[in-house]
Amino acid sequence: MRQLARVLQRLPWLVVIARVLWRFWQAKFTAGAVGVVFNGSGQVLLVEHVFHPYAPWGLPGGWVDRREPPSETVRRELHEELALQVRVDAVVLADLDFGDHLDFAYLCQASGDVGALSRELLSYQWCSLDALPKLQTFHYRAIQAAADRAGIPYPKG
Repeated sequence: MRQLARVLQRLPWLVVIARVLWRFWQAKFTAGAVGVVFNGSGQVLLVEHVFHPYAPWGLPGGWVDRREPPSETVRRELHEELALQVRVDAVVLADLDFGDHLDFAYLCQASGDVGALSRELLSYQWCSLDALPKLQTFHYRAIQAAADRAGIPYPKG
């Protein structure tokens, strides 16, 4: 291995070629990120989304752009969709969904109130954890994980 390391140090472009070839055979994923925001009453911020016909209500967030950290995606999306400034805290859940889509959920702290909604959203609401509407499974799990992390009681059942 030491001999291989010496060769690669003399010819580093071989590693570049190997990486390009390696990426060609690797699985490709899309990624999304959502933010879980609680108010002072322990209610979670949900949005009604135009492009989610099966479960229109869910956590705010969106697609991760190329070379964008998922935490930055959450900050950007909440600002674009809700004119809301947030501090993005810990990842509370990451999981593979729909076969090749990686989702990240972050606990967030809002500073200020929700402003103008983007055209992607129909509405928003602060929802009690015991009265959540139909959500995607990942969103339920993300809310529960964030509530646990934030010390907010989550109803059993």
